[in-house]
Amino acid sequence: MEHPWLIIVTGLPATGKTRLARTFAQQRGWPLLPKDMIKEWLFDRLGSSDAAWSRQLSDASFAILFALARDLITYPSSLVLEGNFRPGEHDDALRSILPTSGSSAPRCLQVLCRVDEVERRRRLDARAADPDRHPGHLDAVLHTAARTADAFLDLPSERLIHNSSDAAFDDVLARLTALLS
Repeated sequence: MEHPWLIIVTGLPATGKTRLARTFAQQRGWPLLPKDMIKEWLFDRLGSSDAAWSRQLSDASFAILFALARDLITYPSSLVLEGNFRPGEHDDALRSILPTSGSSAPRCLQVLCRVDEVERRRRLDARAADPDRHPGHLDAVLHTAARTADAFLDLPSERLIHNSSDAAFDDVLARLTALLS
């Protein structure tokens, strides 16, 4: 049986997390839990408002994501999590998902997505103007997003940095696959 993996794709908004996580999960046939999918579901049911409300729904989305991940990882299967995980805040919740012993304990790999700030701001502007993007995300406000999500979490894991400004997309997918071997 293949050893299960917990892949955590993290980074600031508009750094390429979603594209990378979706493509990788599809290639491997692994489940993907993206934080924004949960948050958009909450927006649709509870409404969207200001930045403080968006943060509350973000926190609720992470709590749901952690609960789902804790349940799914117990089946020994691999799993991909995607979101702007906050070091110092989400480490313990993610650490609790990773059993520390047993033959079926998953190994962990963090992928930190980055992009130069000029490109990130351009992407945020494009998102804000995209009629298909859920307005609850407040992408225009994210220009001033805290830089705390631009760091690895304190977890026992392999680590990979993906700079979506200059790395060929297929190259990062190959490096990801190589790390799992």
